[in-house]
Amino acid sequence: MAIKHTQRGFALLIAIIFMSVMLTFGLALGSLAYKQQVLASSAVESQQAFYAADAALECALYYDQQQDLFAYPASDPSSAPAITCDGVSAISATKTWSASQFTVTNRVQLDSNKHCADVTVYKPPPGAGTTYIFSQGYDVSCSTVSSPSGARFAARGLKVHY
Repeated sequence: MAIKHTQRGFALLIAIIFMSVMLTFGLALGSLAYKQQVLASSAVESQQAFYAADAALECALYYDQQQDLFAYPASDPSSAPAITCDGVSAISATKTWSASQFTVTNRVQLDSNKHCADVTVYKPPPGAGTTYIFSQGYDVSCSTVSSPSGARFAARGLKVHY
């Protein structure tokens, strides 16, 4: 009796294993490239939001230190002081007043309404404490911030006190 050895399909098995390994390698590289692209674009958006926050903060500092716009009033004022930033007046200004603090919030549009920022100034009575200014910048227009409708955007904040 003769024993017959068959090795049919061995080359096909090797080819399938090789293609599986190569496909896995390709998918891993594709996933890595996609994640890198997402991170790079979010870094740009974050930088734009930071610059919007910084610009609005500088405007608020100018109006507080040079123009004394946010000086603590003796009584509750009828309207909130509004700043002008990037050549455009604030699109909204709100205030709260108490015996211990005057708080003013301005929303400003920057860069021809491509970016937006909210600036809040906390002002104590004269000689009673520290002034705090918080600025929150966004990489989108103020209309998108007001009604996002599912939009994704970056926001970065800065604060100062003196």
